[in-house]
Amino acid sequence: MSLATQPHRLWRNVRYLTWLVSDTSKGLAASLFAFAIPLLALIVTNDPAQAGIIGGAGMVARLLTTLAGGILADRHRRILLMLLGSLIGIVLAGGFTLLALGDALTFGSLLVIDILLAARSGLFDVAGESALKEIVPDEAMGRAQAANQGRDAALQLAGGPIGGLLLGVGGWLVGVAMTVCHAVAAVTAWMLGREARRAGIVDAGAAEADGSAIDAGPAPKTSAWAELREGFGWLMSRPDLGGVLLIIMVINLGFNAATTTVIYALQQEGYPELLIGTLTAAVGAVMLVGALFAPLLVPRVKAGVLAIIGLSVAAAGTVAVSMVTEPWAIVAVLGLAVLTLPALNAGMMGYFMVATPTHLLGRANSAAGVLGMGALPLAPLVAGFGLTWVGREWTLLVCAGLCLVAVALALGNRALRALPVESEWSEHAKQFESA
Repeated sequence: MSLATQPHRLWRNVRYLTWLVSDTSKGLAASLFAFAIPLLALIVTNDPAQAGIIGGAGMVARLLTTLAGGILADRHRRILLMLLGSLIGIVLAGGFTLLALGDALTFGSLLVIDILLAARSGLFDVAGESALKEIVPDEAMGRAQAANQGRDAALQLAGGPIGGLLLGVGGWLVGVAMTVCHAVAAVTAWMLGREARRAGIVDAGAAEADGSAIDAGPAPKTSAWAELREGFGWLMSRPDLGGVLLIIMVINLGFNAATTTVIYALQQEGYPELLIGTLTAAVGAVMLVGALFAPLLVPRVKAGVLAIIGLSVAAAGTVAVSMVTEPWAIVAVLGLAVLTLPALNAGMMGYFMVATPTHLLGRANSAAGVLGMGALPLAPLVAGFGLTWVGREWTLLVCAGLCLVAVALALGNRALRALPVESEWSEHAKQFESA
């Protein structure tokens, strides 16, 4: 009886650790490609606008396929989908490697491979994110999300210099590294499924598909369109969740467009890929510091307060980066801008996972991704065409304006301001549940 009152220890949860290795391997592959694709596009085309088109097309593909990914995650075994997505990643990364080795990287081939890899992420990453709710209890979800933020910061820290070194040898080496990462993700996803079968744990996606989930109840088969509407409808009916997505969409567009503008500008000014990767890593190092404090802040500070602080600091950094051009100054400004983002993300994502019923988690995740990231495909376009038409400074000022709008919206959003600390998430979410 006394054991039930002890706090859940994440680092003794073997299933969580296995999930983390699988998700991290997949994330490193994505980080390497995300670093390499804009630079390869600029090297191949020498045109920021064309590089922006490639980046934007990939983001549109991910957004559209995320809708289908949410339905798949609620209809089928989520761990099996993780495995399938990793296997497809091996094939696509191997194909990219062969294109690079054959000196066949052109605007067209980069566009196609970026769209295919983005579509893979959209179809299968939702399943991995949704599976976490079945592995980690609600009372530890905030800490799990904070740990994930630290992991993401470490990936950014490693992805830049590793990507720069690999790209310095050749794009084919980036492809080899991505293939290995997806292979590790596939093996650990298989292990996660095997551990679940040994323990007699029913995969949530499969349980919900046949109506056997505890909170789902018996549910007849419906069309994919009806299921998609259900996910969007539920999310938008929740004032504690739906109203926040516009704010997330605006800040994502502004901040990502600003960082993309900085990367494009540095490449066009002649800075080598390794230096750009090192700068990205330095910013990631600061984010990692912020992620180390996130597990301490989430249980003690209201999620709404963390969100407003994080948005305000990011907006201030975007304004400041328009005023500096030296690499060291860019690192200092962007580093301060991302310092509080891990705590913001851990609070918002942790509350979302706790508040969302298991049987809707895949579709709600995809709906939130589409609504929150809906404008993100514009970020590389804003950066590419902005640099071509109005230059670096004015492009960054436009991005800063978007970030300031997001802060104003957050300050005026009562539901966001009211989000409590981690221990009160479950009780707070219940007041918004339908009778």
